[in-house]
Amino acid sequence: MTFTRRSIVAGLAGATLLGLPLAARAEGTLEAIKKRGTFRVGVTQAPPWFSKDPKSGEWTSGLGISMGKAMAQALGVKMETVEVSWGNSIAALQGDKIDIMFTIDATPERKQAVDFPETPLLWYSLAALAKDDLVVKTWEDLNKPGVRIAVPQASSMDRFVTEHTPKADIQRFPDNAAAIAAFQSGRVEAVVLFHPPLLAARQRLGKGKIVVPTPAVSQASSTALRKGDPEFVAWIDKQLAEYYKSGQTQKWYEQALADFGLDPSLAPPIMKEMIK
Repeated sequence: MTFTRRSIVAGLAGATLLGLPLAARAEGTLEAIKKRGTFRVGVTQAPPWFSKDPKSGEWTSGLGISMGKAMAQALGVKMETVEVSWGNSIAALQGDKIDIMFTIDATPERKQAVDFPETPLLWYSLAALAKDDLVVKTWEDLNKPGVRIAVPQASSMDRFVTEHTPKADIQRFPDNAAAIAAFQSGRVEAVVLFHPPLLAARQRLGKGKIVVPTPAVSQASSTALRKGDPEFVAWIDKQLAEYYKSGQTQKWYEQALADFGLDPSLAPPIMKEMIK
């Protein structure tokens, strides 16, 4: 094949259109990280996953921070935090702005844009933030005419409580914040969401208890990586598996909860085997 200037330019453009930075294609992510000397972790203010110290401006706490530091140490480099939002983190990976984004669910749509390791990062559960005096151990405990439950309208939480607590007074709100506000004002006895946003709500409100009613409903959260580098995906997968099996992931999570001002014993675990 004869290489002309036009064919080379076309090839470079094609590589860019695929969303894979040329540097990453040429040397691989692991090699690029070691050459750069930093492991770039996407971060956003979302305790207990990521938390910035308002005084120093440093990202000092959170499961993603602890895990990012451990991975950087294993690679012999420093962790570099890069502020993103949940909405633009995928684009940041594609644009080679970050190397990894923790706590991203591996949806079919996202799998078209980025890669995910086989090993889940953690498991989170459908939970209820309930009044302290409300007895909640099972979903049937909430399935009573006198119990008012807040959920985001047309969400997976809405579908679940509609099916499993049909006797309850289910009140539907535009979003998570509005559902939590209904609990705060006393308009409902419980708000049902997947548990991460309930942690921040409980810390802010200073009242209520977080319960994972049985039978527990849990789903995995994952780790997003730039597409097209199987060696890097395999390395991350191995690290995640080691952290999870050793219980280190749970320990980092509990430490992040404590840093956030929450009693870890009052929060749902993130290891599926510990969820009862």
